[in-house]
Amino acid sequence: MMAREDDVWLDEAAGPLVRPYAMTRGRTRPTSPELDMVTQVVTARRGSSDRSGLSVEHLDILEFCKRPLSIAEVASFLDVPLVVGKVLVGDLIERGDLIAGSASSRTAEMPNRKLLQAVLDGVRRL
Repeated sequence: MMAREDDVWLDEAAGPLVRPYAMTRGRTRPTSPELDMVTQVVTARRGSSDRSGLSVEHLDILEFCKRPLSIAEVASFLDVPLVVGKVLVGDLIERGDLIAGSASSRTAEMPNRKLLQAVLDGVRRL
């Protein structure tokens, strides 16, 4: 069956279909090039209070990211390709609504030897 120009893209179960590039207004690269799939993002406490101009997906991201999530998790929750998630997250970072930090940039501290010895001694007493 041929589709006419005035036909609406519709999935009977899901409703109108929105192509990923429509969500990003045709952009394929995030404004923040340092974003990768493991970059952690969280909603900024003092982000922009003006929510006008944000898409439904942007608002969903702000809700999801009340706790830290990776870009891959955000894309998965939205059910969009990773690059779309990066672009949408980049928009929110640029607005000041999200804070990003690399999971790999955290420096691990050496555990306190006395604490580890106390734990080991406690386990041995069990």
